[in-house]
Amino acid sequence: MNLILKNARIVSMSKGTEGYLPSQPMTVVISSGKIESISSHADVSIPDLNAQYPVIDCQNRVLTPGLIDCHTHLVFAGNRSNEFEMRLNGVPYQTIAKQGGGILSTVKATRNASESELIELALPRLEGLTRSGVTSVEVKSGYGLTLDDELKMLRAAKALEDHKRIKVSTTLLAAHALPPEYAGKPDKYIDYVCQEIIPAAAQENLADSVDVFCESIGFNLEQTEKVFCATKANGLAIKGHTEQLSNLGGSALAASYNALSVDHIEYLDSDGVNALANSNTVATLLPGAFYFLRETQLPPIQLLREKDIPMAIATDFNPGTSPFADLTLMMNMGCTLFGLTPEEVLRGVTCHAAKAIGHPQTRGRLEVGMEADISIWDIEHPADLSYQVGVPRLFKRIVNGVICHD
Repeated sequence: MNLILKNARIVSMSKGTEGYLPSQPMTVVISSGKIESISSHADVSIPDLNAQYPVIDCQNRVLTPGLIDCHTHLVFAGNRSNEFEMRLNGVPYQTIAKQGGGILSTVKATRNASESELIELALPRLEGLTRSGVTSVEVKSGYGLTLDDELKMLRAAKALEDHKRIKVSTTLLAAHALPPEYAGKPDKYIDYVCQEIIPAAAQENLADSVDVFCESIGFNLEQTEKVFCATKANGLAIKGHTEQLSNLGGSALAASYNALSVDHIEYLDSDGVNALANSNTVATLLPGAFYFLRETQLPPIQLLREKDIPMAIATDFNPGTSPFADLTLMMNMGCTLFGLTPEEVLRGVTCHAAKAIGHPQTRGRLEVGMEADISIWDIEHPADLSYQVGVPRLFKRIVNGVICHD
């Protein structure tokens, strides 16, 4: 966890344009997993530290904060390529869901899988993310929809850290869909989530936050607020799947509870934007789902800009609507589909994504005192990360000062 990086061009992602522009070659000293110093010339004491501090000559490569994927559904079983074909043949996602497909088809497969099987299935997906420079990832449950199966998913998500050098934040998404055994009884299911699943996840320290799919095919505002109240009572952070398919006001509700983030938000209106502006809630954009579902309703990017609301970017990796395990691809989509700038999307996967998972003071920027989560790139300028897709560019990935050999 001690390391020296020399001849490194730093993209710190600190506030202001200068945080996006690569610095002149610098020397970074990492001690006990944190950034101890960043200097413009080799410190005279560095040679004395070489025995304890391995040195990497970055040879003028670009260093960014390790990328953060702040919204994924990595843990699941089953395959939904058949639904991909159905949508291409004109069947709407809502229709597929009502026919027992969509989320519920993954629920059936996930319930039948063991915890070890879920880990084994998730690891190749995680491999794709780490190859794109990801050092922190949020993983949601939501394909179990029973107490035992939701906790099984969360344990599997946490166990990914035992198999790969990665930081995992876990989110309980039991309020993802109505399970078949509660058909026609959504209020009873929400009571079950609030009274049993959330307290158990909190007591066993399996979840950092709780999410709700607030949507016409998910849960209404009243049900969503019940989940938020239970989440707050159990000391967990709040997130929201909101305004993806319609405008129910879920984002404003989440903001009123000081949610970490509201995600999707294609149908967010000006009232919702104003609610976010009066809170600390991050707007998380998921261009992969927008692309895969061939949506046409764009998120209110310009309004979010005008209100200076932080915008995160994430893969939303999941089996039905965004099967993409490459965060730099999402950066490209953020630019090409949503009209974001390369600087905006890089902030969206670093400092803003750190805020969306509740770690704004320790991750997402290259500054003294921050956790030493770093991606080293074979690029000339950070815009290259959102420009090219598929060309290997990652030189090294560093997590808590430890070099990862992916």
